[in-house]
Amino acid sequence: MPDQRWRKSSYSSSNAECVELLVGLGYTAVRDTKNRDAGTLSFSRAAFAAFLVGVKKG
Repeated sequence: MPDQRWRKSSYSSSNAECVELLVGLGYTAVRDTKNRDAGTLSFSRAAFAAFLVGVKKG
């Protein structure tokens, strides 16, 4: 997964306390900005979309 495709929110602070996303064809990967070498979590696009719906609902 090339680093140039990773994105973090423009709302994140400059102290790097956030996660980064990599949206690929059929998947979304997530990693910790503070510890990029710790690995990634990968979700299907449908699973990640369902997660976002749940977050927005509270």
